[in-house]
Amino acid sequence: MKLARRDILRIAIAAGAAPPQFLQGQPAMDWRNIKNGSLIPREGYSDQPYVVITRDGNWLCVLTTGKGIEGEPGQHIISTISSDQGRTWSKPVDIEPADGPEASWVMPLIVPSGRVYAFYAYNSTNLRLDEKSNNPHVGRRVDTLGEYALKYSDDNGRSWSAQRYFIPVRSMRLDRENAHEGKLRYFWGVGKPIVTRKGEAIFGFAKVGKWGDPGTMVTSQGAFMKSTNILTERDPKRLRWETLPEGDEGLRAPKGPVSDEANLVELRDGSLYCTYRTIDGYNCAAYSRDGGKTWTPPSYAAYTPGGRRIKHPRAANFVRKFGNGKFLLWYHNHGGEPVHQQKWQYYTSRNPGWISGGVEKNGFIHWAQPEILLYDDEPATRISYPDFIEDRGQYFITETMKTNARVHRIDNALLDGLWNQFEAKSVATRGLVLTLDRAQARSGVPVAVPSLPGLLEGGGFTIDFWVRFDELSEGQTILDTRQSGGKGISLKTSDRFTLTLTLNDGVHESGWDCDPGTHDGTLKVGIWQHVAFIVDGGPKLITVLVDGVLNDGGAVRQYGWGRFDRAMGDVNGEKPSVFAPKLFGQIGKLRIYNRYLRTSEAVGNWRAGREAL
Repeated sequence: MKLARRDILRIAIAAGAAPPQFLQGQPAMDWRNIKNGSLIPREGYSDQPYVVITRDGNWLCVLTTGKGIEGEPGQHIISTISSDQGRTWSKPVDIEPADGPEASWVMPLIVPSGRVYAFYAYNSTNLRLDEKSNNPHVGRRVDTLGEYALKYSDDNGRSWSAQRYFIPVRSMRLDRENAHEGKLRYFWGVGKPIVTRKGEAIFGFAKVGKWGDPGTMVTSQGAFMKSTNILTERDPKRLRWETLPEGDEGLRAPKGPVSDEANLVELRDGSLYCTYRTIDGYNCAAYSRDGGKTWTPPSYAAYTPGGRRIKHPRAANFVRKFGNGKFLLWYHNHGGEPVHQQKWQYYTSRNPGWISGGVEKNGFIHWAQPEILLYDDEPATRISYPDFIEDRGQYFITETMKTNARVHRIDNALLDGLWNQFEAKSVATRGLVLTLDRAQARSGVPVAVPSLPGLLEGGGFTIDFWVRFDELSEGQTILDTRQSGGKGISLKTSDRFTLTLTLNDGVHESGWDCDPGTHDGTLKVGIWQHVAFIVDGGPKLITVLVDGVLNDGGAVRQYGWGRFDRAMGDVNGEKPSVFAPKLFGQIGKLRIYNRYLRTSEAVGNWRAGREAL
């Protein structure tokens, strides 16, 4: 059988060998593409694959599956085991069977004895139709109602207790005001429980008050279940449970009626930090200084306390803490007020998946500028509900796009860059193919722009420079390599006081500009600023940083990053090209890389200063 070049490259990488000669110089297989991960077993539908490492060193993954689509009869929960860090998996074992009532949204917890608990939503009355739904067209799903249940395994997930146990959940106003006056409870949970330094276990879930349009689940609030003795008590009937926060209201959003999918981490002093999703165009964050009893008022998440808001649609946004005491935040890096000014499809636009690295300072988490972690070639693919695994110095992520769930090893350099971003102060040198200092970067000077990788094959490049504009009038040119037919690249000021990068391969043309406006990360007049345009041929995105801030669209647009045509190929143009033929200002330094820079590398270039080599 003749192997394709991509298959040969995959085999070489897996074996730790150098790529064959005919493949050297081409982009390596991109680990960020979800198709390059390892599949986790499922029946059809596949959701929320969460992993714990059992005392025998294996990975135990629990997930929700079924032969139909999400919410159809037969939805149930299973577990599967991997002994090789997710590359292969055992035959799944039912935690709850497909022919019983719906069992969904399972979350695992491993306790010191080695016992593994599974918490899940269980349609305990085997309800088939919600006749009292306030909208006859929605709200009839039976996988988000009933009882919060648990089972356990004492053999590392190879079998599960025959008996299930129900967790007593305290009712709140939202429950009592539902269509059943609280006699039937609607809820679901995501993520994994955490263990606090006090020896307590706590996990988040969402209470649903009303079904309808838009988005099916019209009202929701975040809540938590905490057990003070689950780490030591062997009898599930004797477990003590507390529903938090105290009082009649759960976690809410500042503006909209949706606040759900809460998950949390613990800080050094025992405080809790929680994230949850909304329909407001931002995710929310809250702190508790008393073990979850009370929380800070509804507030959108921000990169730094009181700083720029984190944009996010109605999708999972997960926070995780690692052995080094640092954090990761998973989200989708778009949203904001523009989502309310146009028809917006809930639950969509989950590709790519972004992460930010968090460090704790004075009792608060500070988040770095984000990086792309995972993507799919098809923009409409929804990548969500991840879990992060730390195992023997390596980091992994599981994810699902609802039909397939996969596990991926994360490049440690990506995470180290995020966690060290606040101190990074060095210029990236790998892939640097052109450097012009201030004396060389003069208007009208011919510049031999080096050949750039083909974008169709997954290559990329970066244009990184310091600039001081005297004015931001339209049509100023920093770089233009385009031939008479248009093939090449150009970097010019636009009619809205921004810089636009245009790509043209002779057939296709795409472009993207930096953020308009006056917020952080926008162009100004009369001061030196650092700008980096990053062209990433994996997810086919153009991202822009100005003064170390990754553009997010600000108040004007939903996205700060843009897609270019997936058919875009070779964008090399004239050689040499005239540098800055029309510019009202100065260029302090310009660098071109024959690869995409990571966000953290671009931040390091900025912090190194315009005089750094």
